[in-house]
Amino acid sequence: MKLIVAIIRPEKLEDVQKALAERDVYLMTVTDVRGCGRQRGYTEVYRGQEVQVRLLPKLKLEIAVSEPFVEAAIEAIVHSARTGESGAVGDGKIFVLGLDDAIRIRTGERGAEAIGP
Repeated sequence: MKLIVAIIRPEKLEDVQKALAERDVYLMTVTDVRGCGRQRGYTEVYRGQEVQVRLLPKLKLEIAVSEPFVEAAIEAIVHSARTGESGAVGDGKIFVLGLDDAIRIRTGERGAEAIGP
C-alpha cells in the first residue's frame, strides 16, 4: 500500500478527480493549503502599498491506494494537473510514501481491504 500526496493548483481538482475516477481511484482527502516553490509568489498593490504574496493557494490530495493502483493514480494526476502540453512552474508535486497499515473504523478491516472499494 502507498499514500500518494499531491499538491496541485485549485482549478485542476475537477480534472484530477475525473482522471482518477477513470482509473477506479475514488477515495481521497482534499485539504486547502498554501505554499511556495519555484513560483516564489507575486507582488500586488494593496491600499497603495506593494505587498509580496509568497504563499500561494494550493490543494493537497491524500490518496491511499493498493500496489496495483499506484502507477495508474500517479499517471492520472500528472496528466490532468499539468498546465498545457508541457506544464508550467507551479503545477505541483507528487510524493509517494509507504503505508504500513490502514484500518476501517466502521468494520475493523485492515490493510488493503480497508482502502479498497
